[in-house]
This record gives sequence, structure tokens and C-alpha cells, in this order.
Amino acid sequence: MSDFSGVPEAIDVRDTTNAPLLEVKDLAVSFRTTHGEVQAVENASFTLRKGSTLAIVGESGSGKSTTAMACIGLLPGNGRVKSGNILFEGTDLVGLPESKMRAIRGRAIGLVPQDPMSNLNPVTKIGTQVAETLLVHGMATRKNVKQRVIEVLSAAGLPDAGERAKQYPHEFSGGMRQRALIAIGLACQPRLLIADEPTSALDVTVQRTILDQIGTMTEQLGTSVLLITHDLGLAAERASDLVVMHRGRVVETGPAEKLLNDPQHPYTQSLVRAAPSVAAVRLRPGAYHADPAKRAKLAEMVYAEHESEGTGGTAPASAPGNIVEIRDLTKVYKRRGSSEDFYATKNVTLDVPRGQTVAIVGESGSGKTTTARMLLKLIEPTSGSMTFDGMDVATLDKAQLGDFRQRVQPIFQDPYSSLNPMFTIERIVEEPLNAYKRGSKKDRALRVRELMDQVSLPQNALRRYPAELSGGQRQRVAIARALALKPELLVCDEPVSALDVLVQAQILKLLGDLQSELGLSYLFISHDLAVVRLISDYVCVMKDGELVEAASSEEVFQNPRHPYTRRLLASIPGNELNMDDERAS
Repeated sequence: MSDFSGVPEAIDVRDTTNAPLLEVKDLAVSFRTTHGEVQAVENASFTLRKGSTLAIVGESGSGKSTTAMACIGLLPGNGRVKSGNILFEGTDLVGLPESKMRAIRGRAIGLVPQDPMSNLNPVTKIGTQVAETLLVHGMATRKNVKQRVIEVLSAAGLPDAGERAKQYPHEFSGGMRQRALIAIGLACQPRLLIADEPTSALDVTVQRTILDQIGTMTEQLGTSVLLITHDLGLAAERASDLVVMHRGRVVETGPAEKLLNDPQHPYTQSLVRAAPSVAAVRLRPGAYHADPAKRAKLAEMVYAEHESEGTGGTAPASAPGNIVEIRDLTKVYKRRGSSEDFYATKNVTLDVPRGQTVAIVGESGSGKTTTARMLLKLIEPTSGSMTFDGMDVATLDKAQLGDFRQRVQPIFQDPYSSLNPMFTIERIVEEPLNAYKRGSKKDRALRVRELMDQVSLPQNALRRYPAELSGGQRQRVAIARALALKPELLVCDEPVSALDVLVQAQILKLLGDLQSELGLSYLFISHDLAVVRLISDYVCVMKDGELVEAASSEEVFQNPRHPYTRRLLASIPGNELNMDDERAS
């Protein structure tokens, strides 16, 4: 790995004493809206020492990102610092002219934002974007800027940096784009790096790689880090001190280990309780879901009820054990400009028992979502077979396909983009009932209200639009819509990855309760093993399109057999699983 040695300006030897680098005192930030002024941050105070890492944690809307953006002078046009001080190396940044802030921004305070696709110019090459930062702050000349770009990208961990500099953001993976942002943020060797949810959209192995990269580079440069995150495990692992924010206020501060082991504020306590962990036991009977045997029995009753309705009163004596059976499922794509084919999945074999939850885990590109989409008949497999309730999914006729679509429903990752923003909540939930002509208009209206109760949403939300709801409320709407036709199988594709830890816990509990109440079966797609540990009965681990391990949840988490599974577990922030065995293998 390259470092920053030999660059035009020598690296400062930073003061790693306890002297404060950043002091935020009684900070208040507000935004102008059509409904008046909204207070986003109130009386926030904390101190970041030189050479250390401070994490601000809290759910969406807590004010953590607003606080960070105030520190770097990047509040939106309708935002302003009402009062308080932001002291950087003794200089108050509040009220500083924009010309002086531009000199500080990038050169003294770097930023790694959350979403790499929206923060990288899609029509500009990566190298050009890095070069712009270097030239603006005098860290390179026109003569040596190309070499400096290569050095900076190499230091950020991008292989073959010379060629990568010539590529556009869409040609990079998520992890590579995040590395490019790290390169830009640290290109000028800042004394402070603000990392705003730098890994929230990444898989655990990529997340660990990126965080290690930030740690290595900031250690080389002596840079202090202000880490913004809603992930308590990540905060505990990477930061020496924590600041907990709730509804715009700092409710608790202190050393990370002490704060997480002995939280004092009720909100911090709720965050710690809600944080999923691979050490946690499966969702407890009576709290989240019924005993597996009871769930299987309930699923058989639901199956028998469906068969009775569909066959004029003749139902089988008992239901088959598996609601889904997948055998040797393969999906091949042709590569443009290449004679080699790309195998999205290769010989995937798995079962989903009735009333149980089977999780498919793996990194992006492992084939887990492709498998789910083939089961949903959104894409066709190249080879292999899939059966649902004993029926070959590939050979369903029009009538059978209509029945299949009603009995198998998806829940997607992003609860905002999966809901029509122009529809009211009532119309969204009622849409499947209208499409399949279920009942009279009055029956459908009653069913919609019943569904709102099932997912614990107030009836007055029916007249609202998705944009007027929180992320957790939107995901509850998506679940209500999926349940409208009384399906037997839900295919949940990363259903909680976009949610904060408290909302995530609420949605997982809801899914568990619904499974207990309705006898549902789940195929649960996720890259978050801590979440999978909570919700799953069985776990299938995928890597590069292949199934590398499949066993009960208890077996996978207590005794992972495949080196890749052990690496996934070891990559989870806060997990103490030792990787020595994996490295040895």
C-alpha cells in the first residue's frame, strides 16, 4: 500500500496531546421552512482532542449530521447557526467569511460524505475530481498533479490507481467509490476528518476494509476523526469517545466503552438494547415470535385453509414440509465485449420450510438478490428448478401465475422508492386488492383498516402520502401492502438495512409477530449478520454466486465451517470472533 511519503509538502507531525482540536459549545442550528423556523440542534456541546476519534451516534433526525455540517460550514441555504461556538484550533468558525471557510474546508477539515454516487460527479473521471481538490488547495502543480492523483488513490487502497483514475464513478463498485471519496477527503492531509456515515451502504467486509483504510491513513497523517454513525457497534470499535444525540440535543457523552457498558440516559439505554448483535439469541418466544414447532403448525393450517378455498372444500390432510424448494439454480449473463460468461448464481440449492425464516447472506454481488428475483419470477433462470407448494415455478400457466403472485409477496429495501409518492397510503395498501378484484369496495376499505392495525399504524395515516411518513412508517406501509392478499411467503430483500437501529428493532419485532400470528414463511435477504441472527431459523451463505454454507442459524453462528463465513462474522463491528483460524486456513 502506498503512503503519503515523498509528496511536495511534508506531513505535519501532529500534536497528539490532550489539547482540544475541535470544541463545540452550546451550538444551536435552525432551518427556515414554509411552516416557520425549525430547531434542528439545541445547545450541543462536545470536545474532540487532537489525534483521537469521536463518534456522534443517534437515529435519523437526531441532529448528528446537521452538527457535523455546521462544523464544516456546509449547512443548506435555509439553515443557520443561531447561537453557540465552533472552535477549531482556537478559531471560532461561526460567522467566518466564506472565503476563509473555503481555505479551511478541504485543507484543514476534510469530509467523507455518506452516499458516494450523489457526491461524485457522474460525468467526470475520478482522477479529475481528485486533481481538482489538490490544485485548489495548492497540494500539487499542473506538472505533477497526475502523479499526485495516483499516489493519493493508491494510499486510499485502490489497486492499479493509474487506470482507475481514468474511469468514471459508475465503473466503480460501492466500496471503490467510497475509497475515492476517502482519497478526496484526505488528499490535502487535513487535521480533522469528518466521516458522515461513511460505510452505511456497504457490506460488513467492505465496511471493515474502508474503516481500516481510514484508520491507517489518519494514523499516518495524525488526523483526528469526527465519525457520524447510527451503528453503535461501529462507534464502539472505532471511537475512543461517544456523543449521543436525540432530537437535536446531546443527551450523553463519555468514553465509548464506559458509555456502552453503563449507559445512564434512557435514550442511550434504548439504543444499546435495540442494537442487533451476533451474540444475541434468536428472537425469544412470547416476545417476538412463537416456538418454531407452533409456527410450522400454524403455517400448515394456513396452507389447508388456502387449499380449501381453492378446491371447493377439499384440503389435504397435511401440508408438505417445504413451501419452497430450489435445486441447482443458475443464472448466466453474457458479458459485452467478452467471450466469458458471468455467473450471477451457480447451482444454488436451498429449501424454505413452512412457517420458518431462511436467510440468505453475503456481500453485494454474491447472488442473493438474484436468487430472490428468480423466485419472484422477475427474472428467468438459465437452468435449475424452483418449486412453490410443489408447483414448478418455471411452468406456471396464466391462472397459476396469478395465484402464485398473490401467495408470494416481496418487501423491498428502500421503503420510499418502493411506494408511489403520488398515491395516498390508503390507495397504496388497497392497490393489490383492486388489482386482483378482492371483495367489494366496502370489503376492501375494511381490509385496509385491518392491515393498518396489523402493522401498528394509525388510521389517520391513510390520507397521508409517503413523504409525510418516517422511514419506519413507510416500511410498515410496504409490509401492509405485502400482506393485503394474505400471502404465505414473504421475500424480504434487505427490509431493514435503510433504517436506524431503533426503527430496525421495531420492524424486526413486527415481522416476528406477524409470522406468529399469520403462519408466514420468510426468505430474508441481508448482508447484516447481526440482524440475521435475530430473525432467522436457517442461514444460507453465498459468495460469488455460490452457496458456500447452509445450516441452522445456531450452527452457523456458533460453529461456522467455511472460512468465508468466519470472515463475514469477524468483520461485524464489535464482534469478538477471532480470525486467526480463518487466516490459517
